[in-house]
Amino acid sequence: GGLSQIVLTQSDPVLKKPGESHKLTCAVTGFNVNSYYMDWIRQKPGQGLEWLVHYYTSSSNYYSPTIQGRFIASKDSSNFYLQMNNLKADDTAIYYCARDTVNRS
Repeated sequence: GGLSQIVLTQSDPVLKKPGESHKLTCAVTGFNVNSYYMDWIRQKPGQGLEWLVHYYTSSSNYYSPTIQGRFIASKDSSNFYLQMNNLKADDTAIYYCARDTVNRS
């Protein structure tokens, strides 16, 4: 059989002030988000990629110390989210979502 098309669609850019909050959404088609570890990664201006979150469930996840306690990942069957609280100027970046290769279901 043919492979289903996998598409991850991310939120539009936003401008926030220090101390504000924002929730990123990664909308997925072609697979069930709940069957995979998902990741949030960011790239600050002029820098390399920085891994932020490796997330399967609320009790099975890994956060980078740089955002631990301020950023909270979650998901449902077709979306992967990143709730970002107490934003800082240093959080300015392009944020990417990504899917692990292994189906855990």
